[in-house]
Amino acid sequence: MQIVRNGLIAAMLVLLQSAAMAAAPGTPAPAFALEGRAGPVNLAAYQGKFVYLDFWASWCAPCKRSFPWMGELQKRYGEAGLQVVAVNVDTSRADAERFLAQTPAGFVVAWDPSGATAKQYAIKGMPSSVLIDPKGQVVHVHSGYNDDSARKIEQQIKAALKGEK
Repeated sequence: MQIVRNGLIAAMLVLLQSAAMAAAPGTPAPAFALEGRAGPVNLAAYQGKFVYLDFWASWCAPCKRSFPWMGELQKRYGEAGLQVVAVNVDTSRADAERFLAQTPAGFVVAWDPSGATAKQYAIKGMPSSVLIDPKGQVVHVHSGYNDDSARKIEQQIKAALKGEK
């Protein structure tokens, strides 16, 4: 009985700790440093900018549709202070590279083959994204991608860049 009780307590503590680390609006974005396609990618390097952090995988059909849109976001809002960072969670980098050969990225790409960063952000599906403000606070969290969510996310980005809530 005592072993079962201790096991339940330990499991509850892990769940609480995971929830505490999860990205939620108004909380600090979990820090990360990953290998990137063009060199190291460290969230701290983007302090002072808005970061649209996207988690994706090569097998994700909506990700194929979101990549051109994210490239347009980077073009439209990059000079205004937005940086798109896409974190790939494939265990095989070759799978991700094949995806990128067919669906080029006009933004920063990083590799998270262990899924550790996705776990820090409590990502449950692909694609998922987090908008982070210049001070490193989470502003919005999104799961999935379609035309309606793209419009909503872009409105949120525009409002955030203008200093609106």
